[in-house]
Amino acid sequence: MGTVKNLAGWRKSSRSDEKRDCVEVGFAPGIVGVRDTKDREGGTLAFNRSAWRAFTGGLHSGAFDVR
Repeated sequence: MGTVKNLAGWRKSSRSDEKRDCVEVGFAPGIVGVRDTKDREGGTLAFNRSAWRAFTGGLHSGAFDVR
């Protein structure tokens, strides 16, 4: 399993712009990291791949109110 220290390929949403609160995601074997683009050194949340799939699946299905 990967560690937060070796997360690679950080990506920010194409819907983000410089004036919004944005997060970016990075990937390592077995984990997905999420961090704040305005405070990249402030910490990273780490999720296993199944938890990440459940979260993104919920976003796509409208399970969360993301207004």
